[in-house]
Amino acid sequence: MGDVQHITSRDNALLKDLRKLAQDPGAYRKLGRLWLEGDHLCRAALARGVQPSIAVFSESFWPSAPAGWAAAAGKTVVVADALLAGLSGLESPAPMGFVIDVPVRPELLPSAATVVLDRLQDAGNVGSILRSASAFGFAQVVALKGTAALWAPKVLRAGMGAHFGLRLIEGVDPDVLDGLTVPLVATSSHQGDWLHSTDLPHPCAWLMGHEGQGVSPGLEMRAARRIRIAQPGGEESLNVAAAAAICLHASAAGARTVEAGRL
Repeated sequence: MGDVQHITSRDNALLKDLRKLAQDPGAYRKLGRLWLEGDHLCRAALARGVQPSIAVFSESFWPSAPAGWAAAAGKTVVVADALLAGLSGLESPAPMGFVIDVPVRPELLPSAATVVLDRLQDAGNVGSILRSASAFGFAQVVALKGTAALWAPKVLRAGMGAHFGLRLIEGVDPDVLDGLTVPLVATSSHQGDWLHSTDLPHPCAWLMGHEGQGVSPGLEMRAARRIRIAQPGGEESLNVAAAAAICLHASAAGARTVEAGRL
């Protein structure tokens, strides 16, 4: 571990950057860095082999901080408690965090099980879908232009570490989907096959649409299948994150059934 820098001024350049990263959803694009607040996100990043450039600790937490957290970073910074708390967007500010470089956008994998996000606006929904994608084996997520920034602070928190196990491709036009060789499956609230009684293609690319408008007509035209979820309780539609979890789980379960039948 190298020297430890202590920061006591709110005008410190690093703190100014962290303030932007914590509060501005698009700041990471300008600064090329991400702020991971709290031990859960930091542990998730380390578990996936991410190397932080800076480890940041509050003064009160620093003496008891696990040595491995500081050793993992190229630089260690200790910040006055009140200053670090002032950066936070959480009700209970975390006493530590990592600064990491924004990952290089990967190339599209044509045959990968994929989730496509079409103009989703809510950060919580986007982060929740990333968690479901990771949980159910959809390792590639393509966010079309108009979708909430995938590495924005609220999306990072809602993703709970799923980001670091996914291939994330954001800010692209629908034409990028021409590079996929797997069939596109569109979710719909009013037409298509019932999810519970149809055989799903696997791998495939699920299209998840805008919270109010659903999948755009142009994108839906690209789909090989349209799928709807039975709602015997009578609600008009499901929250898109809930719908995504149901659909991705159904895909994963169907794939396991097919594999078991081959054994």
